Amino acid sequence: MAQPLTFVLSVPETPEDHGPEPSPYDESEVHDSFYQLIQEQSQWVAEEGLELQQREPGPPETPGSGHQTLLGPEDPLVHSTATLRILASMPSRTIGRSRGAIISQYYNRTVRLRRRVSRPELRGVGRSARPSLRLYDLELDPVALEEEEKRFLLVKELQGLPVAQRDHMLRGMPLGLAEKRCLREESRTLTRKRRGRRGRRGLLPCCGRLRDACVLALHSLGLGLLSGLHALMPWRYALKRIGGQFGSSVLSYFLFLKTLLAFNALLLLPLLAFLVGVQAAFPPPASPGAVPAFTGLELLTGAGRFTHTVMYYGYYSNTTLNQPCVPPLDGQCSREADGLPYNMPLAYLFTVGVAFFITCITLVYSMSHSFGESYRVGSTAGVHAVTVFCSWDHKVTQKRASRVQHDNIRTHLKELLAEWQLRQVPQSLCGRLRQVAVLGLVWLLCLGTALGCTVAVYAFSELTIKSPVSTEQEGALLALPTVVCVLNLGAPYLYRCLAALERHDSPVLEVYVAICRNLILKMVILGILCYHWLGRRVGVLKEQCWENFVGQELYRLMVLDFIFVLLDTLFGELVWRLISEKKLKREKPEFDIAGNVLELIYGQTLTWLGVLFSPLLPAIQIIKLLCLFYVKKTSLMANCQAPRRPWLASHMSTVFVSLLCFPSFLGAAVFLCYAVWQVRPSSTCGPFRTLDTMYEAGKVWVRRLEQAGPSVSWVPWIHRYLVENTFPVYLVSALLLAVIYLNIQVVKGQRRVMCLLKEQISNEGEDKIFLINKLHSVYERKERRAGRTQEAERLAGDPDAW
Repeated sequence: MAQPLTFVLSVPETPEDHGPEPSPYDESEVHDSFYQLIQEQSQWVAEEGLELQQREPGPPETPGSGHQTLLGPEDPLVHSTATLRILASMPSRTIGRSRGAIISQYYNRTVRLRRRVSRPELRGVGRSARPSLRLYDLELDPVALEEEEKRFLLVKELQGLPVAQRDHMLRGMPLGLAEKRCLREESRTLTRKRRGRRGRRGLLPCCGRLRDACVLALHSLGLGLLSGLHALMPWRYALKRIGGQFGSSVLSYFLFLKTLLAFNALLLLPLLAFLVGVQAAFPPPASPGAVPAFTGLELLTGAGRFTHTVMYYGYYSNTTLNQPCVPPLDGQCSREADGLPYNMPLAYLFTVGVAFFITCITLVYSMSHSFGESYRVGSTAGVHAVTVFCSWDHKVTQKRASRVQHDNIRTHLKELLAEWQLRQVPQSLCGRLRQVAVLGLVWLLCLGTALGCTVAVYAFSELTIKSPVSTEQEGALLALPTVVCVLNLGAPYLYRCLAALERHDSPVLEVYVAICRNLILKMVILGILCYHWLGRRVGVLKEQCWENFVGQELYRLMVLDFIFVLLDTLFGELVWRLISEKKLKREKPEFDIAGNVLELIYGQTLTWLGVLFSPLLPAIQIIKLLCLFYVKKTSLMANCQAPRRPWLASHMSTVFVSLLCFPSFLGAAVFLCYAVWQVRPSSTCGPFRTLDTMYEAGKVWVRRLEQAGPSVSWVPWIHRYLVENTFPVYLVSALLLAVIYLNIQVVKGQRRVMCLLKEQISNEGEDKIFLINKLHSVYERKERRAGRTQEAERLAGDPDAW
């Protein structure tokens, strides 16, 4: 063993002590760097010397012989004395023996930090103030006494520092966590004692206790508010339970549903504030006809009584609300009429445009953020050990929470192992060719099914145009939405049966293929419906409010889609689970991730398509999503089982948000832009009834501003050069795409750098083993050479040895 090192506690007088107090956050002024401390300790160890056992030739040492060994890449090695000396001088082995030196050095620094004037000489201090040796036990170890004295002085100096400086200095000390905790507690104890004495001298004890009680009450109130904020997070415990029992693949569906709920809330807020609320506060004059009574069928059709409410486009007026002056017969304006004018056509167009722009920015940000998170966290190389040893949260104390966390870790390990096993399975060339042939045949059948559904929707829509429905037959309006919902529900089941023939090795690939097929089907059907509404219905309903009809059609599609989803949950999951368990003696069915996710995307696309014609569709979508969450969660827990082949859904959120952005949101934006710029509005209803296009409302407003005077001349200039000119639109679109591309490239670069850093860390460990082995071999050769020299000298000096 090395001899214990002695340390001298010295605080030298320096000129800097008379200057201003250094900042505790300046590392160079407050304490020495870690590297300098290591150098000093290594120098002291080298001066003291190390008492190491010399190697002697003989049999191999037993594990209890006391020699240190290093496990190399091949065989265990026994090191020489010189190698052991080098190993003993390494920072990782010297810093543990110098706790007293660290305490002493930090005591010197804290004294230097606090001292503003030079320390008075000892002879100038009174005899009673000088340190006494009577309290010290001279029979104890002087090294231990000296270290304890230094520790006491360090605690005393830390006690005099502010709390922030004390914590910062403790964090910077190269000591163990237990030692730092003890120093912090001891310094706080001294501070409390001093405050207690000060309180007894300055304040009454009851005031001190009252103050402490108030502080504790406020602290408890803050902790309660924080826990309440965590409890306000929607479905927090339910999502943890779903992820623990069914894995990240099923959890991705419910997280996506939660994301859609946030998007619709963000879309609804500006519509309620600047459009629906204003029109409800200033209702238009009643229509000359009689308002139909409420029959209950309006909940399905959206027609009847709902037509004359703020729910649809036709209810909104084309006037300027709260006009600044309405001259009476005498030509004088009343003071009550003065106010801020609110142009309803411009507000309608501007509010819908701003809401779509906010949604676009949020979607792009969510997609880029999800892409970055999936590629940073999605790498599974080397995470098995991290998951095993570092996944448990030791702050969990409740039994229910610990059970949920246990399920989460277990399911995550299953997913990691399943993905690792999937990478190890090879496949022959014949098997690949057979799989490609089956895949091509199944794709042809799926595309043929999508084409057949599209032709059916087109033929039925033309039939509804040729045989219009009267106002008394409101139930017949549900015919086309019913056909669309039946096709959207039946075709995915056919796709699922065809997918059973493919037998994909990867469950992730199976889900992606199912999503692509369902997406093609739903997007083609929506394209036919958009052509039916803007290409055919506008010409047929010339004398009627075709915008109300389009809004009602989208409302009917949303309501019937929700009803068919409930029926699918009832018969497709509950009844099928009963049949499987009772009759077929099989396990519970799995949760169809692809079909349910595409239903969410389809419903959100309907919301974006109809927000121009029915501003309250986002509110209906929010109610639908809330009901869907609880229905699907209950059905999942009762009727479904975890995936038979677990898989890690690291990129599923990115895929879902990308599909929501490009096919869904982009298609809805193109549809609405065509309706605003090209289609002529109805002449009998709506805020744009006197205009050729909806976009002309902005031009009319700009012309009025030009006549108002030169004070607002900058607004027409902005409209002329930034809105009417198409070049800024193309430029902004190009910049947006460039930002998305650069963000993707940056994330890919970060992932590549992370892989290189991991590889470099691994190589650094191998380098250390290699260098130690080389040092061992060098000293081995030196020792053998020295041994041969000594043997030769001995033989040369002893003639009898020859």
